[in-house]
Amino acid sequence: MKILILNGPNLNLLGTREKGIYGERTFDSYLTELRGLFPEVTIDYYQSNIEGELIDAIHSAVGRYDGIVLNAGGYTHTSVALADAVGGVSVPVVEVHISCILAREEFRHISLLAPKAKGSIMGFGLDSYRLGILSFLK
Repeated sequence: MKILILNGPNLNLLGTREKGIYGERTFDSYLTELRGLFPEVTIDYYQSNIEGELIDAIHSAVGRYDGIVLNAGGYTHTSVALADAVGGVSVPVVEVHISCILAREEFRHISLLAPKAKGSIMGFGLDSYRLGILSFLK
């Protein structure tokens, strides 16, 4: 099985950004742990702060990946184009969030991706990614 983890804007700052919300761990260190937890799964990773690059990565996943674990960051609430990309490909996408977006500012309560995704996981810190991967193994 091949899974693509796709992170959106500002998630390259994990470990230094708003530690009270996102924690002190970098994603690279967590990625090493994830790969160790799932040795039977090929886990590729891509992060971009650019909406079009995320859309291109979703399109390119067709025929290459069995699933996408997507944390679109702030684009979750604003990007119709990203939602259309998720809905327009045959690769299933699980939306993940480190924080519980429903417990944060009101503008974060709406996910344009959720109606197009296989499912949504939020509020479990970085463990949300592990849960996203598990959803493809069942």
